Parts: sequence; structure tokens; C-alpha cells
Amino acid sequence: MLNENEIRDLVSQYGTRVHEGRSIQQIITDGDVPRLAGCTVLEGKVSDSVFADHLISGSGQPLRMMYRNNRISTHDVNRGAIPFKDQVLASNHDHMLQLVEPVLGTSQFKVPGLLPSSTVIPAENLQLVALENVLRLYMAQSSTSTSLYQHWLKAKEEGETILSYAGHEIQVDQIGANGVLPYLMDTPSTKDKVDRTIDPSYLFDNGICTQAQYNQIRNASLMAFGMISQYLAAKGMILVDTKTEHGINAEGRIVAADELYTMDSSRFWKMDENGQPLTINGKPVSFSKEFARGMVKEANQQFTPEQSNEIAVRYIQGLQILTGQVFEPDLRPRDQRIIDSTNLILDHLL
Repeated sequence: MLNENEIRDLVSQYGTRVHEGRSIQQIITDGDVPRLAGCTVLEGKVSDSVFADHLISGSGQPLRMMYRNNRISTHDVNRGAIPFKDQVLASNHDHMLQLVEPVLGTSQFKVPGLLPSSTVIPAENLQLVALENVLRLYMAQSSTSTSLYQHWLKAKEEGETILSYAGHEIQVDQIGANGVLPYLMDTPSTKDKVDRTIDPSYLFDNGICTQAQYNQIRNASLMAFGMISQYLAAKGMILVDTKTEHGINAEGRIVAADELYTMDSSRFWKMDENGQPLTINGKPVSFSKEFARGMVKEANQQFTPEQSNEIAVRYIQGLQILTGQVFEPDLRPRDQRIIDSTNLILDHLL
């Protein structure tokens, strides 16, 4: 494994080189990937999607090419770029996907020669189900408006004894900050510009999905959560919460549509010798985007280069703990990695 000094040297020496480059929109405009000419490009928080009517696999499936970037978003604000974040989360997702694909399915295509750290992800262009599927085992302290913690604080301030949250009725005095919940809770949220936690009945009443579709998403996700929890327990880690996204493929099956059990989509805490969260100064030792959220002091704050590097170190450390594997970065310039991976994918799928 890379030790902390080696990780810091890696980030300091190569961080700028591996994350600076053109957007996929500019690469297409410049004509470096001719087969993507005329495609639609949608920019997202952590990845950009490319698709078109003519982008069809040899087996007839519509393709969506996803280009993971280094942007980091907290509180719905882009805070800047984090060195190696794209490769770390790609490797993180690839490792976890192998564990839960039999349960959750996947929209991704397997392409020989494509590295686990590849930031270009070939997938089927699904009919997306417009919800974030959020599961919570602990009530983690969080500053995000959709969090159970923020709703609990408000309920306490208003003197309520029962907290109604995403269809659950929770006794306010029986839960606490960073404490375990009475059971693993499904707490879906919308996919709006500003997400909000909702009761599952909202999904059915507004035609987002049917109750049967939600049951499948929820039940498969609960099983996957248990599988990942058991896997991580052997590594001395706790899966606190996670969010997944899903869609319907050309065969009519619901499959996972985006990253799975990454440090951006989940919280992971270190476990002490008694199987409880390990704490320092009263707070759990965490590997997740919450580390970056804690650096935000102003609404429109952008991370400094020093802060970005600290976040990068934390992500790389977390990856090695979660996977038990050494981080093997691809040190080629970002443009070269994107173009080479795209051509490899298109050669195989078209």
C-alpha cells in the first residue's frame, strides 16, 4: 500500500498534470474523437454524459458514454477540482460493482483492456428512474438539507416527540447524532435542482415509478447494503449510508445506473475493536465526501490548492482501505486518457 508520505508526494508531483485538460465537449468539438461528432453532451456534477441516436452498440443497445471528472460538489455548489478524484472513484466503483452486480445489475458494458481506473464509462442509455435511492443505517451528522440529522435537529428544536421522515415514524429521543438507527431505513429523495427527501408514496402519486418498481429497487438495495456491510466489516469499516440511482434497460429490467458505494455516494466509518464507530474528538473517523463538506465555511467557497490536495490524500487513503488494494494511478495526461479510452470502447462496442 502507498503510505501517507507516498500519497502526498504523488498528489504534489502529478496532481495538476492528471486532472487538467479539455472537457469532453471541447475534445469532440476539436475533432479528436470523430465518431462522437454530433452527439449530445450533458454536464453533470461529477460526470458528463454523451449520447446520440447513431450511438448504438453492435447488439442494438443505445449507448451513453460517461466521463467522470474531478469536480467536487457540496451543498449543490461546485467547489473546484480534486487531483486523482476521477480515477479514485472509478476504481472504488469498479471494485464495489463486482460485489453487488448480481443483485443490482448494471448498465455498464465490459470492455477488454479498459482499466478499472478509467474515467470513461461505457453504459447503456437507460430510461432513468428520477429518484435518489438513499439507505441509512446511522444518523450521521450532516449539513445537507435532505439529511435525517437536519430534520432531527429541527424536530428537537420544535419540541416534537415523533419525527416523520420519508414515510418513517421515529421517536426523537431514541436516536442521536452519529448513532445507529432502529433499522436500515429507505429514505428516497427527488432528482430536482435542489434534492428533497420524500415519502415513497410521492413517487407513485407523481408517476416517477410504480410501487412494484420501487419495491424492487428498495429490496435489491437492502440486500446489496447487507453484502457490502459484511464485506467491509472484515476490513474494520462500517457502511453508514449510501445512495444509488437506477434505470430501465432495453430489456425492461431495472439496473443500477450510476456509481455504487463510492466515497461520494456513501459514508464509511472506521470500526473500533468492539465493532463500534471509532471516534477522534467525539467524531467518527470517516472516509467520504463529508470530509470535504467540513472544510466549507462560506456559501460560494472554492477550495484552495492546499485544501484540494488534502481531500485528494483522504480519497486515496480511503480507496486503499475500502478495496484492500494499492492505488495504481494512470499518470498520462487527462486528454490522452480520455481519447484512448473512448476509442478503445467504441472499437469494441460499435
